[in-house]
Amino acid sequence: MNTTLLLVQALNGLQFGILLFLVAAGLTLVFGVMDFINLAHGVQYMLGAYLGATLAALTGSFWWGLLLTLPATLAFGLLLEFLVFRHLYERDHLSQVLATFGVILFLNQGVKAVFGTAPMQMPVPELLSGGVRIMDGLLYPTYRIAILVAGLATAGLLWFLVERTRVGMLVRAGATNAPMVSALGVDIRRLFMLVFGFGAMLAGFAGAMAAPILSVEPGMGDNLLILAFVVIVIGGIGSVRGAFIAALLVGLVETIGRSMMPDLMRLFLDPSAARQAGAAMASMLIYVVMAAILAFRPAGLFPVRR
Repeated sequence: MNTTLLLVQALNGLQFGILLFLVAAGLTLVFGVMDFINLAHGVQYMLGAYLGATLAALTGSFWWGLLLTLPATLAFGLLLEFLVFRHLYERDHLSQVLATFGVILFLNQGVKAVFGTAPMQMPVPELLSGGVRIMDGLLYPTYRIAILVAGLATAGLLWFLVERTRVGMLVRAGATNAPMVSALGVDIRRLFMLVFGFGAMLAGFAGAMAAPILSVEPGMGDNLLILAFVVIVIGGIGSVRGAFIAALLVGLVETIGRSMMPDLMRLFLDPSAARQAGAAMASMLIYVVMAAILAFRPAGLFPVRR
């Protein structure tokens, strides 16, 4: 692998890690504050992509589509919380897993009924079309750089909200000791609803940002959800900082690993076998990294103090 290709894959890994963070940040807040396992969080990512593509087509503008997707996914997340999830908070984790898996099946079929099974496309805005010269011979897509910038700005805003505002203080306190926060007069149910809706909006934002570079189709959030759980386990449950660092790590390992493993396997195997073995090893690599990290830090890289 030459330097140019390695740099491209590193940038792709960072961009993928940013999208992972936007999904994992809401998931780790919901899990850390509410102790609620929400397998349907990946569906919010899918809905964000569908809503972004649909609203952009209706308004004729990528920017209006993206802007309208945020309140739409927030409203849908709050609706799901009101209709389904708030009735599961006091249930055990197995009940939460089964119920939210049912929500995944229901919404995936609902998307197929409304939008059809054919993939949708969302055009890249003209302002962000083209590429940026990184080095001689390397022109990197402007839109992918915009995803990196938007993700970093969102991460900074989220850090400010969690670490420097009263709402963030309540969220951190709720993640540490929810019964005590409730005893001090805070409406913990409203706090939970706020956290859940904000997490859904972050996932929807990630889906809308990814729509121009990925195929928008039913079930597109399922694989991302698995990696999002890997992120929050590596970073530490309830830790936004941990989710950010772990998401970038997972994105880089996942992207560069899939590019390099077949080449590495060619050192030991013939090209055909190396291609198959490399693909198999690449799919396992992030879980090997997770196991290695948890062997030394079982609570994750940046565990929340309790």
